[in-house]
Amino acid sequence: MQWTLDATHTQVGFSVKHMAISTVRGRFTKFDGSGETDANGRVVAARFTIDAASIDTNQEQRDTHLRSADFFETEKYPTITFASTKITQDGTDITITGDFTMHGVTKSITLKGETTPVVKDPWGMTRTGLTVEGKINRKDWGLTWNQALEFGGLMVSEDVKLSIELEVVAAVPAAA
Repeated sequence: MQWTLDATHTQVGFSVKHMAISTVRGRFTKFDGSGETDANGRVVAARFTIDAASIDTNQEQRDTHLRSADFFETEKYPTITFASTKITQDGTDITITGDFTMHGVTKSITLKGETTPVVKDPWGMTRTGLTVEGKINRKDWGLTWNQALEFGGLMVSEDVKLSIELEVVAAVPAAA
């Protein structure tokens, strides 16, 4: 079965440590995705595209800096993509490995999480959901800007935690 992303019920978030003190959380507000399940309802493919310029950390000055050449360089690299290469599922537990492309670099990452039951909504549409998390080192994708602090820490942690909660709708076949 083919699935399309319901962007109004999806969140794409991340978090990083700031000055080794607090956690800064952010999200992307523009994205698209799709997936496929087999006859048994197991996820067999997942694809995701994020508009990198849609980054939102609730602080415009920081967001502008994140869009700059110091970080995402969104004019040159406007999208972040993920395409699954291997999916294992045991009941509702799921592990998705795939090619993650950001800042012109593609590397394999693994996301772990769980699926939700397939349901019919009040309007007759078939829906399901997926929650996955993972962690990357931003330097592996060329996002190396940082500032050493006098107490020995760094302004921005290299580790970035990813968190995606999505809802998908079964694609309606075109009328013949």
